[in-house]
Amino acid sequence: MKVKSGTSEEQPKKVAVFEGEARIGTVLAGMQEVRLRPEDFASPISLQMAISRIYEAVMKAFEEGMKKKYVAEVRFTDSLGNPVVFAVDLGETIPPFSKEKVKARVIVEIYEEESE
Repeated sequence: MKVKSGTSEEQPKKVAVFEGEARIGTVLAGMQEVRLRPEDFASPISLQMAISRIYEAVMKAFEEGMKKKYVAEVRFTDSLGNPVVFAVDLGETIPPFSKEKVKARVIVEIYEEESE
């Protein structure tokens, strides 16, 4: 496949389309920093440090005011059979979906960046 650039030359590209599902939900704005990593469970002190980090993020979110954001947790399986999960910010207004679980289509376009 080819992608047209601003010039008359065409750049080669490859497109992959993945079908999956998404779960619509809400998160509190400012809580993006609250996450646990595998290394947080390496030792008791690592876990305590993670809990402290989460506590600070929660307190900061309360201080700044709680705003609700809508997000979609998108899940699909890649070409090698690996599960892929990521989030899409849907904004602060209610999304136009009637169900919590919806279908998702992920389009990946692979191409070379034009050099100047």
